[in-house]
Amino acid sequence: MHKTLVYSLLFIFCLASCDSKREYDQYKSLPEKGWRKDDIVSFNVKDIDTINTYNLFINLRNNSKYNYNNIFLITEMNFPNGKVISDTLEYEMAYPNGDWMGLGFGEIKESKLWYKSGVQFPEKGTYQFTIRQAMRKNGKVDGISNLEGITDVGFRIERP
Repeated sequence: MHKTLVYSLLFIFCLASCDSKREYDQYKSLPEKGWRKDDIVSFNVKDIDTINTYNLFINLRNNSKYNYNNIFLITEMNFPNGKVISDTLEYEMAYPNGDWMGLGFGEIKESKLWYKSGVQFPEKGTYQFTIRQAMRKNGKVDGISNLEGITDVGFRIERP
């Protein structure tokens, strides 16, 4: 029994350390009661190489309480000098038959969503990336005040 646990932990450690493309990878958990429309999830990235280019991803974990086949997100990339690039993005979360597109076992699925490719960080300093949900029901002007089913939001920077 003890050997099995040791080998399992060693295997998980090897998988995590073999992620050679990862430059930055962090998750933030959302409250169990849901992602409020005014809640902003932010990631601060410090000391990133200013010469190389990178691919950026948004990672979402969802469970069966998520009642939609897509998601709309508003993102901001804040440069150290104050410049801001804002995007409104839509991602598919489920196939037409209702099966989740994400990976994972059991109820939680993880989706790695393409955000930007070939990004260069020309300035030294801290870059801040913010993400908020922008979901609304068809025909409604106001956004969904409390989006249930998204459990974690992640941000990842990879070398190509």
